[in-house]
Amino acid sequence: MDLKVPEYAYMFGFLQADGHLYRGTGRKGRLTIELCVQDIDLLYRFKHLTPYNSTISERRRSTNFAERHHSAVWTLCSLEARTELNALGLPYGRKARQIAPPSVEFSQRDYLRGVIDADGSVGHTGQGYPFVSLTTSSTAVADCLVQYARELTGAERTIKRNKRDEVYNVLYQKEAAQVLVADLYYSGCLSLGRKQVKADALARWSRPSGMRVVRSRRSWTPQEDLALQRSGDIGAAAEELGRTERSCRMRLWRIRNSQS
Repeated sequence: MDLKVPEYAYMFGFLQADGHLYRGTGRKGRLTIELCVQDIDLLYRFKHLTPYNSTISERRRSTNFAERHHSAVWTLCSLEARTELNALGLPYGRKARQIAPPSVEFSQRDYLRGVIDADGSVGHTGQGYPFVSLTTSSTAVADCLVQYARELTGAERTIKRNKRDEVYNVLYQKEAAQVLVADLYYSGCLSLGRKQVKADALARWSRPSGMRVVRSRRSWTPQEDLALQRSGDIGAAAEELGRTERSCRMRLWRIRNSQS
């Protein structure tokens, strides 16, 4: 499973977010993914990508969300395949906080698209604005998306667990969402069909005339605070830190007042 290959990187991201690796006794065990039956095509793509015997079945059952839920389940039992996936970073059992981007070289945008397809959303808000979001319990995965989006769009995000669920909700809207989605959901990529349709639709949005652009606030780091306090020249500090002199003066005033 070479994660430099886009399809495998996507598949691994999806498995980390929505797959379940069970350890049985001896050589027994299995990997499963259960999706709504409308997404069964993706499971067949995974089956085709996997050089081991696996099965796809359908089931109907009652859930908290629907009286009759129709789903599709992909099951892979090969010990060799499970060992490989586990070594790459797919844990056995409960995994929400444990997962992290692979330590080997991998296709980052395809990996992130897999994670978002499994645990994120793409579309338009109630106000009609493009958005892409990810809900995850993993600090490493949330940070991976934030860093990737920062380099691509310039949008800054500070991740913090919400109080209710103890998860991260990372959200991008408007032009930042358009740029990020266009990069992740490129033409011909492996993805959930229904999310690909929504991703393609985001490109048609344009900012209404008169809607002002609100720039993302860039958080100050402890290292920047220290460099600012050590510098005796606001102009030089601003150039070194890539900030405005006004921003540096305000930050220095806040630091001094908090210490007094």
